[in-house]
Amino acid sequence: MSASPVPPSRPLPDAAAARIAVLGGTGPQGRGLARRFALAGHEVLLGSRDAGRAAEVAAGLADAGAVRGLDNAAAVAELREPTDVVIVAVPYDGHAELLRALADGLAGRIVVDCVNPLGFDSSGAFALDVPEGSAAQQAAALLPDSRVVAAFHHVSAVLLEDPTVDEVATDVLVLGDDREATDLVVALAGRVAGMRGVYAGRLRNARQIEALTANLISVNRRYRAHAGLRVTDV
Repeated sequence: MSASPVPPSRPLPDAAAARIAVLGGTGPQGRGLARRFALAGHEVLLGSRDAGRAAEVAAGLADAGAVRGLDNAAAVAELREPTDVVIVAVPYDGHAELLRALADGLAGRIVVDCVNPLGFDSSGAFALDVPEGSAAQQAAALLPDSRVVAAFHHVSAVLLEDPTVDEVATDVLVLGDDREATDLVVALAGRVAGMRGVYAGRLRNARQIEALTANLISVNRRYRAHAGLRVTDV
């Protein structure tokens, strides 16, 4: 007896419709991504542990577009549509705690993890060991009902935040096990001026993507740059 065919999943609408909640949005990476997505025409909900701090930072981004500051849970609660996206941009040491606390609210959501588990010593940046393999895999383990995607690891926060930079010229490597979700995030990256999203494999390959950030930090320190990545012949 042949198996029943798997019904096709519903295609996601255009990425242009996405509202974006940035958890940890008051840090440099979160602020920078919020700025760029607001400039691209998205409504951005800036999340933080401190709603007052989030509101203050959001007010400072008013020149970029529609940005509102809320606490992390409230930012997640405002999302309704299939295209709405949550970006996790918190420090690694608070990553697991935050996701455990918000797991119910994140169920069914596309969750983009851009956390880099890094340590620093006198020799510079280095990758930390993560029991699950990577921060993105940790997110997937803690959020079994969410659609976890890894992306935006190698984008300079300095360039993202700089209002004099019109285009952030870099490729964004996007990883995940959900084809519709990764396709949406690839498209979302492409909405930021200068960026291009590139699918880069399954979530199990996120470890080396996160760790590569340590190498880019070394490049930036040596050459006093804000280096990103470009994938050729694609």
